[in-house]
Amino acid sequence: MLGLVSQKRNKEEKVCLLRDQGLIPGVLYGPKTKAAPVKVDEKEFHKIYEEAGESSLIQLKSAEGALPVLIKEIQRDPVRGQIIHVDFYQPPLDEKIEVRVPLVFQGEAPAVRDLGGTFLKNTQEVDVKAFPQNLPHELIVDISGLKTFEDKILIRNLVHDEEVEILHDLEDVVAQVVETQNIEAELEQPVVENVEAVEQVKEEKKEEVHEETKEAQ
Repeated sequence: MLGLVSQKRNKEEKVCLLRDQGLIPGVLYGPKTKAAPVKVDEKEFHKIYEEAGESSLIQLKSAEGALPVLIKEIQRDPVRGQIIHVDFYQPPLDEKIEVRVPLVFQGEAPAVRDLGGTFLKNTQEVDVKAFPQNLPHELIVDISGLKTFEDKILIRNLVHDEEVEILHDLEDVVAQVVETQNIEAELEQPVVENVEAVEQVKEEKKEEVHEETKEAQ
């Protein structure tokens, strides 16, 4: 299990100064853990986050010991994209939890190479349920079986451990290859709005405003 060193963070410490020092402020919490402010090294966090993502347990190390946690949520600067805060969640290891896991597509689809089709990713991440220690970092999708335009990869075709439950309809399409001209035709179709429905909503809004005005008078 990957490990990340953390330090206690005093509430008096200004977060802007921490970021200037190459540290990311955060908080550690959980159903059996008292919320505590922490700080971690920015470079080390990026390495861990790239490998673990938000669905794999890591060890959050401190002077008091090490705790198994999930990187629950990160906040980024809206302009620079820099991580400015992170939440570490300590889940109960004896209870299943739900997380979202990315799909990683590997291989080459023969229908693209041989038939000139267009590869479509209908699903790029899935919700799964498992004990925290069994959560996958990602699910690998082999697309080499897409040999014709009729071939499809479904949720039920995804390879995963028995301890992991995928919370999607098993017949949902994950990926497929379609004829390129069909894609272009679909993109060229004009967007048709339901004008009658829009006008009805406008009329309902007008009536609501009129009633509110009468009550106010």
